[in-house]
Amino acid sequence: MVFLSSLVLLALVVADRSIAAPLSGNKSIDANLLATLNLMEQYAAASYCANNHDSAGDKLSCVSGNCPLVQAATTTTVVEFEFAKNDPKSEASGYVAVDDTNKLIIVSFRGSHSQEDWATDLDIEAIPTDLCKNCTIHEGFWNSWLKSRTVVTAAVKKAVQEHSDYKIVTTGHSLGGALSAVAATSLRNVGLNVAMYSFGAPRIGSLEVSQYISNQPGGNYRVTHWNDAVPQLPPVWFDYAHVSPEYYINKPNNEQVKASDIHVYTGFQNWWGDMIFDGNGGWVSPDISAHLWYFNKIAQCGSDTDKRNAGIVNSRAEVVSTF
Repeated sequence: MVFLSSLVLLALVVADRSIAAPLSGNKSIDANLLATLNLMEQYAAASYCANNHDSAGDKLSCVSGNCPLVQAATTTTVVEFEFAKNDPKSEASGYVAVDDTNKLIIVSFRGSHSQEDWATDLDIEAIPTDLCKNCTIHEGFWNSWLKSRTVVTAAVKKAVQEHSDYKIVTTGHSLGGALSAVAATSLRNVGLNVAMYSFGAPRIGSLEVSQYISNQPGGNYRVTHWNDAVPQLPPVWFDYAHVSPEYYINKPNNEQVKASDIHVYTGFQNWWGDMIFDGNGGWVSPDISAHLWYFNKIAQCGSDTDKRNAGIVNSRAEVVSTF
């Protein structure tokens, strides 16, 4: 991780400070929000399970046992999708589901898993989008959303017609977290009220799009953990910025997280505020293991769990080196 540390330090020197809005906050959250974040993390974890994106109309489950809150709820998938398996720059997988217990309509995207996903992550050119004026987004993330947008939007609208009093949420981890932000923005643009949750998401695009998303109604909950390397990518000198605010889990791996362990910071770069380093961006020695632990082993689901997790670590190391 020495190479990544050098990149982060270099970013502090060469990045344009005119776009680095100061961070503020460092307040804790309450028990109710902690419970919601736990639930949303488990819905993100469920997207890694192959059985949750291969057929519609069934109940969500995690064979690895890391989504007990989801399994305890009465859920039904409206659509399950896996797009562009053979297109290495636009793969997207996940589901749209209804939770009758918690009165939710959930859109969840799987994080980086396959070689195609890693190619999506590596495709770091930012391109224009139709989300807002002058809004550019990571090309891989945008192409992945374009593959799934029609199906996801139709499924959400169908669910809203049948459950008009349910809350709409998007969620995802890693690549899935980036797609969660893009999807929430697009759904809000067509008049839907959507709360966005992401865990360990990278920066998704320009300052203009980050500000636009941050100012939309519905709520944005971008969760980072300890010294997770992925939220520090792509580097700021590629003109990338974060959605605000950041909900930073100030706790190492494998430890129970309390409400007081989560600190809230507002700002778009999450690495400079009040002349000190704040949140996840304060780490100059990021570690990929922190990326795989968000309240639990978020990417664990699947019969080939150990093999896949090893692949995530090795592939992400390659992504870090490339960036």
